[in-house]
Amino acid sequence: MLPTDLELTSQETTLINGTDRILLLACGALAREILDIIKTNGWSHMDLKCLPAILHNTPEKITPLVRDAVQSNRAQYDKIFVVYADCGTGGLLEAACADMGIEMVAGPHCYSFFEGNEHFAEKGEVTCFYLTDFLVRQFDAFVWEPLGLDRHPDLKHMYFGNYTTLVYQSQMASDTLISKAKDCADRLGLAFEHRHTGYGDLEIALKEQA
Repeated sequence: MLPTDLELTSQETTLINGTDRILLLACGALAREILDIIKTNGWSHMDLKCLPAILHNTPEKITPLVRDAVQSNRAQYDKIFVVYADCGTGGLLEAACADMGIEMVAGPHCYSFFEGNEHFAEKGEVTCFYLTDFLVRQFDAFVWEPLGLDRHPDLKHMYFGNYTTLVYQSQMASDTLISKAKDCADRLGLAFEHRHTGYGDLEIALKEQA
């Protein structure tokens, strides 16, 4: 049974395929995508451990928790691969992984690697606000409520006044999520754009580890 978004947001989650060769240590916001990639490719030698997705709201906590998870699981696996990009850690996660001799996904954040890091960097879209499948589903929990917009909607211009467009990068084709993403854009007062990215560089990175 797949874990719920709530579980992936609030707690560590380990999904075991039954062999102890490669551990994917990932953000909970990527769990469904990683599991789909694993299933599509028929990989039975990978286990998935997810740290809480809500850590994105406190990125300073990501690096020490990843380091702890690597150390506590290292003896059980031939390889550990960190499925985080920099994710607001200011290079600290990359430095920690290098120190531990662990590889990680390249890129500044998941919006970049879903679209393709090289392509994303070329576009330089500084006025776009991005949502993925997970963030569309969890918009209230990750955006609206943490920013206090449920209590103080007048703060919307302060947070989003410099944005022009909400870009929904979809991993799965879903009319329901597209409709919900449009509603998110309306709530923020932004234009809406939908791009179906699929898994982008995430799938490439996992295939390189397989």
